[in-house]
Amino acid sequence: MFDGELSVLLGRSKVAPYTTGGKAKRIFDLFISLITLFAFLPLFVFVILLLKLTDPGPVIFRHVRVGQGGRRFACLKFRSMVIDSDKVLKTLLESNPAARLEWERTQKLANDPRITTVGKFLRQSSLDELPQLINVIRGEMSLVGPRPVVPSEAARYGDKLGLYLQARPGITGIWQVSGRNDCGYDQRIEMDANYVRNWRLSADVAILLRTLGAVIARKGSY
Repeated sequence: MFDGELSVLLGRSKVAPYTTGGKAKRIFDLFISLITLFAFLPLFVFVILLLKLTDPGPVIFRHVRVGQGGRRFACLKFRSMVIDSDKVLKTLLESNPAARLEWERTQKLANDPRITTVGKFLRQSSLDELPQLINVIRGEMSLVGPRPVVPSEAARYGDKLGLYLQARPGITGIWQVSGRNDCGYDQRIEMDANYVRNWRLSADVAILLRTLGAVIARKGSY
């Protein structure tokens, strides 16, 4: 989606003048994120060394996502793909109709040729998302919220886009603890919309606890 098209969608969406959860959610995010970041510093160093020793490319991958109120931000992850991943994806989708259909349906590939060996481990263990704690501290993301989407995905949210834009995107969310990539895209949108409509701090705590279980079981991740 081009910038102009996204601007039209944002203009049509009714975005609440407040962020889902308000100050209580923000304080909770900061408190947990700072403690987790400090506790996981040795793991950060381990992953950085692992990536440096196995791949000459950059350690951190920055990808533009749409945040609360339509503001764009650089979503941070440990790089899990080959350097020329966009080219690899384009070639695959042009030559493989089944892969193209899967991508159009879910924006994911079960057998993604772009993912490195170390990257596969990082994704299955969800360690690739640790740098997003920095996004949370910056106020660009939340610990729990809708899955952060790229600008081209905004149109797929339809009349639920306003609900998505009301919240900060989350490192985890209800879809992650409900099968992650095993869930269809429309199902994920409905989950995100219901999360915003029915937000409670106790629900965030429950989702975080369930996320730990999903990560340990590696349920639906690839």
